[in-house]
Amino acid sequence: MSEPFTIGTRGSDLALAQAVATEQALAAAFPDLAVARNVIRTTGDRRTDVALSEVAKSEGIFDKGVFTKELENALDDRSIDLAVHSLKDVPTVLEERFAIAAVLERAPVRDVLVTRSGQDLQSLPAGSIVGTSSVRRARQLQWLRPDLKIIDLRGNVPTRLRKLAEEGTYDAIMLAEAGLIRLGFLPHQAHGLVEPVTSEDPLLAGLFVERLLEDFFYPAAGQGAIGFEIRADDARARDLAEIIGHRDTWLRVMAEREFLRLLDAGCHTPVGVFSSIEHGQLHLKARVFPEQGGDPQTADISACTSDPLQAALILFQSLA
Repeated sequence: MSEPFTIGTRGSDLALAQAVATEQALAAAFPDLAVARNVIRTTGDRRTDVALSEVAKSEGIFDKGVFTKELENALDDRSIDLAVHSLKDVPTVLEERFAIAAVLERAPVRDVLVTRSGQDLQSLPAGSIVGTSSVRRARQLQWLRPDLKIIDLRGNVPTRLRKLAEEGTYDAIMLAEAGLIRLGFLPHQAHGLVEPVTSEDPLLAGLFVERLLEDFFYPAAGQGAIGFEIRADDARARDLAEIIGHRDTWLRVMAEREFLRLLDAGCHTPVGVFSSIEHGQLHLKARVFPEQGGDPQTADISACTSDPLQAALILFQSLA
């Protein structure tokens, strides 16, 4: 009897939902494949005592590795064969012994504003307190609404929702639409400008969500995508991942990640970038905020190519 194919995942509700999606895809493609799951606690899960932007610095971990280092250790010691990630949490450049092999079909990429009041971003009163752990979200909020107060918010998705509902510290919080959909807090399709959170918990059912359009509030590279990291020399894991992977999502996220690499951008660089494929060609938009402050650079291109690396280079060269 062959050894089971073991996937590694973080233990948050969202990470486990992503692991289930991966297991379902593997079961559909390989009905006879034995699949095991290894739940691993990462530095980012453990260090909730400091702002996310400070975790890597305090732990001596490169880039966004606060959510990937322990999973990579498990790949190294062969206790897992494939790590399931929220792709936006994966460093832009991996060590040579690792590779992103494939991605599942992408969920919606937008950011959302969650409130108790049902107000949208434009109608939030001046001085409202908005919670987020993302430097990118914070800088865009400050640029679009300099009259808002942005403070740090840590925890998994349900924890953040409960902090908004219970504590009274925040008037609104920022989250990713994909996570709310995967956890059942939002339907896949939008129903109106501002929608109630879907929950059997009456506390959370009193919250409201505004989905922010990508070309108004730029998402993170790879947002909404579930990525598979493997040992670079593991041909079996690569073949399995590629068979369940989604080609158009792969092209889009590779272009977005290559743009970050060209920028030499890490987790402290506030960058929004998103892509689409139209008639087989990549279309990319980006908004890049200087780390020292100031207005962003922007770029908007139709690359006239299906090559993600070439599309990213064209976008990078067109920044203004």
